[in-house]
Amino acid sequence: MDATNRPDPFVYPDTASPRVGIEAVSDRLAGGTVAIIGLGGTGSIVLDLISKTPAGRILLIDGDAAEQHNAFRWPGAMAIEDIQAGLTKVDYFAKVYGRMHTGIEAHAVHLTDETIGLLDDTDFVFVCVDSVAARAFIVPALEARGLPYIDCGLGLSLVDERLMGLIRVTTSTPAMRAHVHERDRIPMTGDADDALYRSNIQVADLNMLAGTLAVIQYKQLLGFYLDTGAEYHAIYSTDGNTIINADRA
Repeated sequence: MDATNRPDPFVYPDTASPRVGIEAVSDRLAGGTVAIIGLGGTGSIVLDLISKTPAGRILLIDGDAAEQHNAFRWPGAMAIEDIQAGLTKVDYFAKVYGRMHTGIEAHAVHLTDETIGLLDDTDFVFVCVDSVAARAFIVPALEARGLPYIDCGLGLSLVDERLMGLIRVTTSTPAMRAHVHERDRIPMTGDADDALYRSNIQVADLNMLAGTLAVIQYKQLLGFYLDTGAEYHAIYSTDGNTIINADRA
């Protein structure tokens, strides 16, 4: 479907792209279905940015409730009334971002054999989960369906009363997947599961950077940004403010 006939997914027109003359570039992001698995600190940032693109549908997949501690890592300011309402994460975000984008669908479930069918009509997936066991199920399932995806990881530790943090953004497409497994780029085995994650420190600025780097990579893949390096794995470190790129396509 060409741009003139494609339904506009926005509640109100995008006046930003015409203002700076990038309508043709923005149209490369139009249509299709994007899924975001996990709506924690990183997944919420991915949603914030993807909701401002002309993606046709945005699937939100997370079975957890929206709790008070989440508000301190999410974009914007969560109202106390929303915290007290006992909403799920996906219902809260569908309510907020549905004000701008008409294609947002909330699915208050975790992905299992029974729910994986939600991804049958998906074109791209962001994996923003905090569980090794979840990744061990999700990643093979995505690859079996031939889906491109970006997986985000974040870890901080307290060293000499200061924080040291790392962000990981790993991309996998049907054209290039071997690096994920041969180089163990995405943790899918071992004991580093929920207990370890919850013992780690999470801060909003690094969640924001992780989600932003993931969306930039997505836009590179779709031709929105020029990308001569085509890295499929990137690590950012707060110590030295460096980004190391590897696994080039």
